Amino acid sequence: MEFQLPITIPSLLPPIRYGDRILLTGSCFTEHIGNALRDWKFDTLQNPNGILFDPASVAASLVSYIKPRVYVKDDLVYLNELWQSWQHHGAFSHPDAVECLRGINAFQEKAHAFLREADWLIITLGSSFSYRLADGGGAVANCHRAPGQAFHKHLMTIEEIHTALDSCLHQLFYFNPRLRVIFTVSPVRHIRDGVIHNNRSKARLIEAVHHLVGKWDRLFYFPAYELVIDVLRDYRFYDVDMVHPNYPATTFVLEKFVQHCIDEPGQRLLEEVKKIITARRHRPLHPGTQAHRNFLRDHWQKAAELARQYPVLDFSEELAYFAGGAE
Repeated sequence: MEFQLPITIPSLLPPIRYGDRILLTGSCFTEHIGNALRDWKFDTLQNPNGILFDPASVAASLVSYIKPRVYVKDDLVYLNELWQSWQHHGAFSHPDAVECLRGINAFQEKAHAFLREADWLIITLGSSFSYRLADGGGAVANCHRAPGQAFHKHLMTIEEIHTALDSCLHQLFYFNPRLRVIFTVSPVRHIRDGVIHNNRSKARLIEAVHHLVGKWDRLFYFPAYELVIDVLRDYRFYDVDMVHPNYPATTFVLEKFVQHCIDEPGQRLLEEVKKIITARRHRPLHPGTQAHRNFLRDHWQKAAELARQYPVLDFSEELAYFAGGAE
């Protein structure tokens, strides 16, 4: 008896391999994928603007990395005792405008260099709702807790989403001809928009993305949204807010991502890397015992062997941690 709807996920051709450079951008669900890939020793750069939700903000940020754009003080706004950028997450905000700009422009340069050599771009879209400044100042990526009357809320049409992303892709592929793109739609419900408007918003994202994937041979779709909403489809797979997928749900999605998006040698290596990472995070009850020293020594040897076999992987942190038992 089947207790889940079957889902067919085409495997990437070519798949992601260790040594590939992967830029990730988009909604908070981006971080579930990005953090896992980083922990597994893939070469990643994640959300250079911070978390972004709507296609207009994602497209604008990616285009800004190409030149790259240099932000100046006139691009900032002083709000709630902080200098802030309407195009960036609050993590970049700072009481000092110079420091705010230093952080923003450092990531602009980093994203520019990384994107030029990237093999993969993973875009996770969260919402079709875009916020625009009421005074005509343009779209914003983050409202920074400004009063609601400062913005107009706009539900982007499928055509607007398609146009923004298509124009962005043309520029990206000119900048980096070997770049491949994986689109996902976040399974996180934007419940503040209401259930009905959330579903309208997600539907527009899905339609626009599938239109783009059908147009470009270097675009792919990974069904993170469908895996949670249609395959798991149960509130026990959500956190207490009934909005964010919980650990079992995100683990399930990541398992499917590994199975269908990473090559077989990479999957085997990933399992060995996981063992090293798990050992690094182990908290001993009795750190002074011979048994723990043996544990450290054995895992130092395993990490050192993996580092020797795969020089592209950085095990410096793990080797330093295990070094106490390596003598």
